[in-house]
Amino acid sequence: MSTYDVVVVGAGPAGCAAALNVLRLRPSASVLLLDAADFPRDKTCGDGVAAEVFDLLDELGATGVRALGVAAPRLRLRTPQGRVVHRAAPRPNRVVTRLELDAALVDAAVAAGAQLRRHRVRAVVPYGDRVLLDDDVVARVVIGADGAHSVVRRALGAPGVPPSSTAVAIRGYTPVAAEPGTLSIEYAGGAVPAYAWSFPIAGGGANVGYGVFDERGAGNRASLLERLAALLPGQEPDPATLRAHHLPLSTAPRFQPDGRVLLAGDAAAKVNPLTGEGIFDAVASGILAGRSALRGDDAGAAHRAAMERTFARHHRHVGTLARLAARPAFLDAAIGAAARSRRVFDCAVGLGLARGTVSPAALAVVAAHLPGAALGGAVRRRAAARSGV
Repeated sequence: MSTYDVVVVGAGPAGCAAALNVLRLRPSASVLLLDAADFPRDKTCGDGVAAEVFDLLDELGATGVRALGVAAPRLRLRTPQGRVVHRAAPRPNRVVTRLELDAALVDAAVAAGAQLRRHRVRAVVPYGDRVLLDDDVVARVVIGADGAHSVVRRALGAPGVPPSSTAVAIRGYTPVAAEPGTLSIEYAGGAVPAYAWSFPIAGGGANVGYGVFDERGAGNRASLLERLAALLPGQEPDPATLRAHHLPLSTAPRFQPDGRVLLAGDAAAKVNPLTGEGIFDAVASGILAGRSALRGDDAGAAHRAAMERTFARHHRHVGTLARLAARPAFLDAAIGAAARSRRVFDCAVGLGLARGTVSPAALAVVAAHLPGAALGGAVRRRAAARSGV
């Protein structure tokens, strides 16, 4: 039976970031990466990667990842009422298929000294100063980065993520991009917040999909595809590439117990409730988990505190704005304000793609675009009370 300093379950962006940071901080550490799949492998995702993600990966030594995919310097968003913002982002984002991104991150982790093994973990049992996985592997600390249906999270006794904090999305690939160099988002009307996206990939095609930000309003696969076709006519995805998935949003209750088992990425419910973006939070939380894993018995408490310091304010802000954006009047006002104000647009990009927060000045500009002074003032007060702005 083998014993490792750190075993990481899941070799996606969160898991690889965790492994890379352990080895950056302690090069002599023994690190095992476990994943149920062989690499390269596909992963259901929108494939958009924020510029800030590459900054984090550069710090970990995974500098070659920045050159993958294609640059998407512009962002275009349109509401059902026809409000549009179409601007260059503060920094170019990129579109990198998860087939390429995850394989590159695994290669970087292995090059840094991690061992990679194909294995589907079924049991995680802490005992004393060790954690046993499947009666086969012993770890001083385990990092669960095994996604939305995390075995590690369930083994810790975590409560289920409620449907109201679970998004559902379907994704496919089409040979036609809505607009090269632009991340395009078409918001849907209806009682539940939703949008369709078209993100250009290398070769001239696009990753297209439709996401609903409340599992209770998702419907079935056919209805998701109908809504996708209505918002992105002429960009029908190849049926062979269609994949649906669940996204645990950061509005779910926090969960990270004491001890030697840590959670990161989707396993820690780190998906942005405003946009559905998950790669930035995955990498950032993986980095934190890698640092905390070196604390032994104190790992769980250290990781919980680090996650709170790093994400709490951002999560309050995006949670509040996600609730407000469910109101058509607020969404129209926000998009209209972003079209007129560079400050508001840049603030929205940071909130949606990285770890940004909303400034009082940006919120005031949005409130000023709302119909009726009373409504604008009410939104301003509500957002301030809930998010600490």
